Amino acid sequence: MDTPHNITPPSTSSTERPVVLEITDLRKSFGDNHVLNGFNLKLFEGENLVIMGKSGSGKSVMIKCLVGLLQADSGTIKIRGQEINTLDQTDLDTLHTQIGFLFQGSALYDSMTVRENLEFPLRRHKSKLETSATIDQLVEAALKSVGLLKAIDLMPSELSGGMQRRIALARTLILKPKIILYDEPTSGLDPITSKEIIELMRHVQQEYQTSSLIITHDVDCARVVSERIILLVDGVNYAEGTFKDLSAATDQQVKAFFK
Repeated sequence: MDTPHNITPPSTSSTERPVVLEITDLRKSFGDNHVLNGFNLKLFEGENLVIMGKSGSGKSVMIKCLVGLLQADSGTIKIRGQEINTLDQTDLDTLHTQIGFLFQGSALYDSMTVRENLEFPLRRHKSKLETSATIDQLVEAALKSVGLLKAIDLMPSELSGGMQRRIALARTLILKPKIILYDEPTSGLDPITSKEIIELMRHVQQEYQTSSLIITHDVDCARVVSERIILLVDGVNYAEGTFKDLSAATDQQVKAFFK
């Protein structure tokens, strides 16, 4: 399985757009456990690209390498044309402000109110903001974008799981990232709340014109939000195509994802 089963080639409209994120021949092992075995992807500007794979297929390791939590054994990661391994810490920190990350568990600070959770990245990365009024405007705008301005002074413990996920997305949006990485955005949510999060992801992509890389097991999520899907099997690209074409494939490995 060294080459992907291109069930259908990427659309011309995608390939004409600039590449904002590119991973080439990414490899990562833990002792004798070879998790990533030459994984590749290109994320195009304004695209929603979904990565699907069974547990242990390498999805989490790939995204940890992408955000710098793990060091890959070999391969390259380029974000907006810059290879991240060649950047010094200052340039890497600047680049990271262009990337939003929605964690599976929301990762809100329990000791902070919703307002303070959203202010935190602004005060950390935008220290030259002139006034508190500017920060207030940005916080309120981000909360309005996810429909939760009313929760601004609540604590995370006072929010439902779905509300926490939406607040986490608002915190991601507050720096106006060019790329958003979603790690299992509907995991642990009931079907109705999952649908709300999926629709919110579509709204965010349209309103903010973000490029999104979405890691998910949720077939409904993949169906609704994806322009293109990569199936990750044993650390490599096993198949790539649209939801329609992959779900109609006869390959048994591919069919297993869409039962």
